[in-house]
Amino acid sequence: MAAPQAAARPAVGSRHISPLAVNNLGLSTARAENWQSCLNTWGFNAGTVDGQLGTNSWEAAQRMLNAWGYNAGTVDGIVGTNTIKALQRFLNAVGYNAGAVDGIAGSQTRTAFWNYNATGC
Repeated sequence: MAAPQAAARPAVGSRHISPLAVNNLGLSTARAENWQSCLNTWGFNAGTVDGQLGTNSWEAAQRMLNAWGYNAGTVDGIVGTNTIKALQRFLNAVGYNAGAVDGIAGSQTRTAFWNYNATGC
């Protein structure tokens, strides 16, 4: 006779999972450093300027985008649809053609983000 199976349960609840992935949206390390430097200069605390756009950098970007009226939604460090839409609104507003505000980080949005971060703020 086999021992009864223990009830399956996740090792960690989803509310405890934090996004750790880096998402540079096509930026080189140098251009990502420019973005982080700007976020820090503007007072949004992206953390260490290391050219790796991880959770801290994206939370800072979301705080900035929300504070400046671009509506990134929840500050969670996840580069989701609302964050991309806000980034597209921002890039379009400052003269970089990110294209339609559709929440998709396609080639036009990535090119606009690349061009915007050619130099520091």
